[in-house]
This record gives sequence, C-alpha cells and structure tokens, in this order.
Amino acid sequence: MSQSQPAISVALVGFGPWGRNIARNLDALGALALVCDPDPLSQALARKQYPNAQVVAARDEIPRDLAVAIAAPAAQHAELAEHFLLRGQHVFVEKPLALHVDECPPLIALARQKRCVLMVGHLLQYHPAVHKLDALIRQGALGRLLYFYSNRLNLGRIRREENSLWSFAPHDISVMLRLAGGMPSEVHATGGYFLHPKIADSTVTHLSWESGLRAHIYVSWLHPFKEQRLVVVGQDAMALFDDTLPLDQKLVLYRHGVDWKDGVPVPRKAEPEAVPLANDEPLRCEMQAFLDACAGTGGPLYTDGQEGMRVLRVLDAAEQSLTHGGVPVALADLPADRHAGVTIHPSAVVGEQAQIGAGSKIWHFSHIMDGAVIGRDCVVGQNGFVQSGAVLGNGVRLQNNVSVYDGVTLGDGVFCGPSCVFTNVTRPRATVSRRGEFSATPVGRGVTIGANATIVCGHSIGEFAFIGAGSVVTRDVPAHALVTGNPARVRGWVCACGEKLDLDAKPIPGGTAVCPRCADRWRHEGANLVREETT
Repeated sequence: MSQSQPAISVALVGFGPWGRNIARNLDALGALALVCDPDPLSQALARKQYPNAQVVAARDEIPRDLAVAIAAPAAQHAELAEHFLLRGQHVFVEKPLALHVDECPPLIALARQKRCVLMVGHLLQYHPAVHKLDALIRQGALGRLLYFYSNRLNLGRIRREENSLWSFAPHDISVMLRLAGGMPSEVHATGGYFLHPKIADSTVTHLSWESGLRAHIYVSWLHPFKEQRLVVVGQDAMALFDDTLPLDQKLVLYRHGVDWKDGVPVPRKAEPEAVPLANDEPLRCEMQAFLDACAGTGGPLYTDGQEGMRVLRVLDAAEQSLTHGGVPVALADLPADRHAGVTIHPSAVVGEQAQIGAGSKIWHFSHIMDGAVIGRDCVVGQNGFVQSGAVLGNGVRLQNNVSVYDGVTLGDGVFCGPSCVFTNVTRPRATVSRRGEFSATPVGRGVTIGANATIVCGHSIGEFAFIGAGSVVTRDVPAHALVTGNPARVRGWVCACGEKLDLDAKPIPGGTAVCPRCADRWRHEGANLVREETT
C-alpha cells in the first residue's frame, strides 16, 4: 500500500474570540482534536460547537502527541510556548511571540534543539494579496522601492493590557519587513494619549532603511470608520492593498510615472489595474502552513520564530521612541545566531535577512541575497547564487555554478546539476531595463536538471521530471517526463525514484510499466503519468 503523510492533530489553547476563529479553521481542515480553556463558559461553548473535540481546563491534560496552537492572552505566550516545546510539541503562537525581545532567543533555540516547529501568527503574511504583492516586487514590476505606508484604523477593540501600537501594528511591520527584504536601521514613533495617560490610542511609526527606503504605519482605535490600507510606491509603479474592499478590488496596480519637462517633474498617470487574487481565507492558509510544517511537507515558514523576533525588535524600538517623545532609536545588529543550524563557508556572502532552514549548507564563494528563501537541509554548491526573490524548498541540491534568479521557485528535493542555467527575461538587452518583465519559473518537487541545461523563463516543470544534460527547455515540461535536446523534447518517462520507465514517449492509453528499481507500477491517463495503488 502506498505511504501517505500522517495527519496532524492540534490542541487549541485559548477559546476566546480569536481562538474561536482558529478553531473553526482547524476543524475545517480536519485537525482540531482538543480545546483547552480554564473558563467554564468557554468550555461549554467549545463542547457545543465541536462535539468531536476533547475539551479540557488545564494545559497538563493535553497529550504530548498533539501539535499546539496558542491563542491565550499575550502575556502568557512565551511561557506557554516554552512549556509545550520542552515537551517536544510543535507550537503555533498568536502574535506577539512574547512581550519582551529577550524572551525570543531561548524559545528559538529550544525549538531548534527539540526539532519542533515554532510559528508565529502574523496573519497578513498568508493573505493572497500580500503573496501577490511580494511576487510583483521580486519580479521588478514596481522597480526600486521608495516608500511604504499603512493605515490600520477603527473605532473599538480598545485594550488596557497593551497600546494601539502593540495591538494593531505587528501585522503591518511583519509585511513591511518581508517586502523590504531586511530590517530598518532606525525607528521613531509618536502617539496620542486620549483615554488613558499611559496607553497610546493612536501612534505613527516611521521606519528608515539604509537603502533610502522609508515607511510609516498609522494605527488608531479612535477613528470614525474602518480602514486597512497598505500602499507601496516604487520607481516604476505603485500598488494599493485595501483589505476592506471586495476580492477583485483588494490589490490594485498603478503604473504611474514622472516625466521631467524643462527641469520640472510632471506626473504621468495611468489607469488602475486590478490584480487577480486567489479566493483563499488567510487564516485557513496560515493554519494549513502550520500543519504542513508539522508534517514536514511544507516549504520554509514566512513567520517562524526568527521572524517573530524581528517584528518584536521593531516594536520594542518604536515603544522606546514613543516613551521618550519620538526620539529616533537605532536598531542594533541582528543576533549572532541568525543562521544558527546552517553551515556557511567563510568565503560565502549571506544576507542577514535571507531565510535559511536548519541543516542547510552554503559552500565556497556563494552569495545568498537578503529576501531569499531556502528551506531545510539544502545544499548550495561552490559559486552558487540565490537572488532575493527566489524560493528553494526543503532538500534542494544546487551543484557548483548555479544561479537561481527572482521568479524561480524550486520545490522540495529538486536537484540542479553543475552550471545549469535559469533565465528571468526572454529578450534581454544590456541597455534596456526588463525588471518589470521577469517571468515566473515554477519547478515541481523531485525534479532533476542535468549539467549545463538551460531553463528558459516562463515555463513550468512538473514534479519528478528529468531534464537531460545540456538540454534547452523552451516549453512546459509534464510531470515525470524525460526531456533532452535543443529544444528539449519528451523522450520518455521516469519514476519518482529516477529510473526510466518502459513507456513510449507519446502517451498511449492503457500503457503501463513497472519501475525496475522500486517496483512501483505506472500508467498513462491521457497525457498524465499516474502511479497505480498497490495493496
């Protein structure tokens, strides 16, 4: 019988208003096993809404074989996360990860020691609009980034255990750090105290990067209407993400520009372009990412413990500035263990804001840019290069002299032979900027790309395909296809283990083959190759 990934079951700690949203999504994903809350009324509600889930009052009643999602009050987050990590359980923590930055490194180290997932609930990172906006930036559609601003305003959700900065700003800070690809060098914040002399009801936080990029975040719970906007201004275009609008209007691109006439800048306006988005609930996507990470089937987490700590460092700097009347606060260098668990050769150059999973190895003279995402247990061979918008899954192998550019996404277990080439534009000219024309190149899991092969951008490669050495791929490659030549053409089919199957290059209905190595049986269904289930 074929092996399937074991299901992940989750215990939810905290059944308050937001915890109930998490419970709804975990239940829809078939993962909600238990609800823990000391309040009898919350327990009764949980039993009524989720009769198939166990309901307990104390954390020690939670079995050790469950992953844990924490939606308790923020003051309990760090202590609860430590408790469950010590027990060897995967942990999701609603934002913030902790209330103090110095509580984060021990949690990150503990998760690494126990080989557990530690994920932070920065919800906007899992919004389809943010994913698309990040992709547009990495593809160069906006040009060089100039500034961001966000407004997160409403009447209500007034807190007394935290100010509006800590209540509203973490999501926007998290997104801005992702889009910028690095930490700001300086933060300053000002606020208004209207309902309580020590709790700011509205704040404006300014962020500055050494590159010249600037941003501000305006939050308030004393505002006449709800507003949730993020504006990104680039040299070539501008984007607006308005989360209060319908899906087909949430993300809009403005290809405005500025022309100089007689030494005077003259705005050039363009019609807004709505950007299509997947109709996915962000919280559902976030919970699915947690389940995938626990099962070892997901890519690198956008919001791991390190990311949670970076957001807290910015919040802490903003709080210091707020307390001292808006004086600028410089951010210290990132902790020395930013890439703990990763082998980096002394000759390699690795950006502090690159995301690299534990167990990965970066070898001689390689360059990993800020913003690059590399999964667990990857190898980047000598003279490798991974650009800021590239994504490598888990277990990827780049042999010597391989460059992975913006727009290229490599699935888990992809093998790239020596000196194979990815392109990112189809008609390059040294004198013509093509950054707005970068094309996506998705490469499925388990693909093998032979030495000196060239993958022309804008084409997809199906999972477990095999690209022969020296081939030039100029069209989409089906899953499990063996392709060779210039241009590359389908010459046969390969098993997931890499062995060539005894099947004609052109699919023949009813054609079957048994892998000589692993004995898996394969057959054609139309143009697709499928594995037959065995008992």
